[in-house]
Amino acid sequence: MPIPAPLQAIFDELSIAPKTKDHEPVMTVEAGLEATKDMGCAFSKNLFIKDKKAGMYLLVVTHDRKVDMKGLPGLLGVSAAGFRLADEAALQEKLGVKQGAVSALAVMNDKAGEVKLVIDSELMSASGIGCHPLTNDATCVLTPAQLEAFVKHTSHEPIVLDFKGATAGAAAPAGEAKPKEPKAPKAPKAPQAPKADGKKKDADTKGLEYTKDGNFAEWYQQVITKSEMIDFYDISGCYILRPWSYMIWEAIQSYLDGHIKTIGVQNCYFPMFVSASKLEAEKEHVEGFAPEVAWVTKSGDGELNEPIAIRPTSETIMYPAFANWIHSHRDLPLKLNQWNNVVRWEFKHPTPFLRTREFLWQEGHTAHKSLEEAGEEVMTILGFYAGVYEELLAVPVIKGKKTEKEKFAGGHYTTTVEAYIPGTGRAIQGATSHCLGQNFGKMFKIEYEDEKGKKAIPWQNSWGLTTRTIGVMVMVHSDDKGLVLPPRVAPIQLVIVPIPYNDPEMTKRQEAMCLEAEAALKAAGVRVRYDDRKNYNPGWKYNYWELKGVPIRLEVGPKDVEKRQVRAVRRDTGAKEDVPLGVLVQNVALQLVTMQHELLEKAREKSKVEHVTEWEKFVPALQEGKMVLTPFCDETEWEEAVKDKSKAEALAAAGGEEEDDRCATPVAAKTLCIPFDQPPLPEGTPCFVSGKPAKCWVLWGRSY
Repeated sequence: MPIPAPLQAIFDELSIAPKTKDHEPVMTVEAGLEATKDMGCAFSKNLFIKDKKAGMYLLVVTHDRKVDMKGLPGLLGVSAAGFRLADEAALQEKLGVKQGAVSALAVMNDKAGEVKLVIDSELMSASGIGCHPLTNDATCVLTPAQLEAFVKHTSHEPIVLDFKGATAGAAAPAGEAKPKEPKAPKAPKAPQAPKADGKKKDADTKGLEYTKDGNFAEWYQQVITKSEMIDFYDISGCYILRPWSYMIWEAIQSYLDGHIKTIGVQNCYFPMFVSASKLEAEKEHVEGFAPEVAWVTKSGDGELNEPIAIRPTSETIMYPAFANWIHSHRDLPLKLNQWNNVVRWEFKHPTPFLRTREFLWQEGHTAHKSLEEAGEEVMTILGFYAGVYEELLAVPVIKGKKTEKEKFAGGHYTTTVEAYIPGTGRAIQGATSHCLGQNFGKMFKIEYEDEKGKKAIPWQNSWGLTTRTIGVMVMVHSDDKGLVLPPRVAPIQLVIVPIPYNDPEMTKRQEAMCLEAEAALKAAGVRVRYDDRKNYNPGWKYNYWELKGVPIRLEVGPKDVEKRQVRAVRRDTGAKEDVPLGVLVQNVALQLVTMQHELLEKAREKSKVEHVTEWEKFVPALQEGKMVLTPFCDETEWEEAVKDKSKAEALAAAGGEEEDDRCATPVAAKTLCIPFDQPPLPEGTPCFVSGKPAKCWVLWGRSY
């Protein structure tokens, strides 16, 4: 098993060439000892632990060390409520490895520096330390000095402790065992781990433990996992879409599929594999995707004659078929779409929905007789995409055209819808509709005979929208209680929660009224759930359904039964209203429409766009978390200059600290689009950065 490339890169940089052995996957210390018995190294036990006060620690101790969790706070010199082993999801999220594959080397994946590494001093006196290279089917042997150099290279300072003594706790210098003394001196208290930023005081672990304003990254991860939208997988950057999120994707599919079929688009399916020769046929296109292409090189134990790529997009897969199908002007337009998955193997910090190695999308591919016909479709599709965001997800977007630098690789021009995340001050590309021109037609020899009998090359488009839509919706609307779902995409729009009463007769009447309300709402087309579970109390149910973002909750107590009414509670505002059963259907219909509208308007109010005409005001506006609209000369050279200059100024203002790509706003600005809705631009208006005559207004921002 080869050492993973990112790990090998660090080894190479530090001139470390560890002795390495492949073996069967090991899940226990005993199995690890057996697999490495001939390597002459000390095999370690690795414990990933956490405490809500003290934070997260990776303990690397001798294989036979018994670690007393209750004594750990004193040993570490911290105040703690109670250490416990972190679960599989936390292990995957923070260290990027699965159970059984943990070792000190895994701190390389802790880019945020949230995990403190503690190493048993007895290990640091061994001649060699066995470490899993991020996988449990191999072991590398590093000297203590090499391990120390590696850990420091990843911006972690190892804490070396003597785990033998009950009162031990002083950190020895890395690589030195703590000397034995007749009586161990009192350990100096290590700096107490700061309270996690944004964590709620006395938070219930069943709900959200972080606030949206205090720690956006942790808040987002908890919203999507605790609401049962996402589950983690053992391959980094890949996630399980649970039914609660997939049903939202189905609502988006239904909306968009219906719209594209009105303009003659037909669904189809092409294979996910593409040969190297086909992928590399269009040079500019493959260069745009080359770093993200995943390759299949083996089948069983044998090497393939030619590596096969997994599609990052399907132009080079579909267009050879277009060449076989398009011969006459009567074959045009050809309008195909497929709902599928693609793989883009990027190495930035993955974020569920927003940046993943595998994601779901639709990709439309069409061919037309003229540029005008292709251009009309580009704008029609862009309008459909804006509808997905604004009509379904209640997220406002800005429509525009990408600059030459940001357009689709190999295309003629690219249009986009851009959204804004108020919680981070970042923009995010929502969906794109590209006019590809005739480049791919020339490359794949797609030709047809026009009405005059002459050979012609069609004008092609491609367009796509992904499951990123769901992540944008979550980030824009949700709050410190959990998800807030727009009614049009909520899998359940309304939940009925009975408040039990110790009276059998009343209980029967209550159940009958709940069932009556449920039937009436279902008949009216409302997606409703009657939660009659007896093993949970009403308070637990309120919190559960709030966490999942259900738009409306109906509470039915004994007094409500007597009055033939229910109490309706809106998820987004918490507003409560007593509604007579006779007008319940009409009231709910009005509330759902009102909530959908108000979510969109609230998001519009939070969108921040500032007009800037001079450079001095540009970076400060970005620092305030705004998108910025400027007059611009629209030259790639100056676009690059803005990116470099804005990053340098922002880093200088921050004391030279690099950005955290997970949650802090990236400091470099980039063009988002040239908005179609352009303010007046008087002749002679100078570009805000170059001073040259401005050609248009351009929207800039810090983007995901």
